[in-house]
Amino acid sequence: MSAKGLWNEDDGFFYDVLAFPDGGRAPLRVRSMVGLLPLAATTTLGEATLEALPDFAARFRWFTEHKPAYRGVVGATHARDGALGRQLSVVDEQRLVRILTTMLDEREFLSPFGLRALSARHREQPFTIELGGASYTVDYEPGESTSGLFGGNSNWRGPIWFPVNYLVIEALRRYARFHGGDLLVEHPTGSGRRLTLEQVADDLSARLVRIFTRDADGRRPVLGEQKLFQTDPRWKDLIPFHEYFHGDTGHGIGAGHQTGWTALVADLIIRQAEHA
Repeated sequence: MSAKGLWNEDDGFFYDVLAFPDGGRAPLRVRSMVGLLPLAATTTLGEATLEALPDFAARFRWFTEHKPAYRGVVGATHARDGALGRQLSVVDEQRLVRILTTMLDEREFLSPFGLRALSARHREQPFTIELGGASYTVDYEPGESTSGLFGGNSNWRGPIWFPVNYLVIEALRRYARFHGGDLLVEHPTGSGRRLTLEQVADDLSARLVRIFTRDADGRRPVLGEQKLFQTDPRWKDLIPFHEYFHGDTGHGIGAGHQTGWTALVADLIIRQAEHA
């Protein structure tokens, strides 16, 4: 199914859709990271690249000429500093702004420590669907899951996960290369503060890094309420890289010994230093 078929114009968001053998479809209007990941399908393309790849350039021109419905996402051009740039993307500018309005809302995805895997709106507005005579409900759970879902236990209903946060941040930087300072979005939503996409990416990075650094009270959010780890000189500077993090407090949960994707914080710190 195409990304277009997953787009909900009323909500300005991408949703999963269940497709049944009889051809019926049921949209799952759950505001989850699923609706943000289409942002990652984007890249920029300069004239020098097209000149270096003539066969690709010819195919690209054919596609934009013969598939006018997709020109808005694969044929967008932007002249800046005397150079013409192009953007290839699943999401055009109008949809980008609508998605970011939801993503950057502190009542939805935006946490002090990054982006939640599920919108906090589902804390008060759970999503329920009836399938095969059974009822299934998805609600916001910022920490460890307390219930099974579709046959298994899911810890993607609220916590902060580094790999998907990183993908969204990298996507924002690619959009920023195309739009520069010409596109400003409100961040956080409702604050009245308008930032460039590069500034939004920097802020999201800072929120993720904040999980591991000491706050005004000298506490590291990752260590939660464990007094031994927060204050004991033998433990307080030994920082574990957890599997994922509490959506409201930043407390490390899941596998506490797991480095893996959470080591992406090192790249975020390096970039943070470069932009300082």
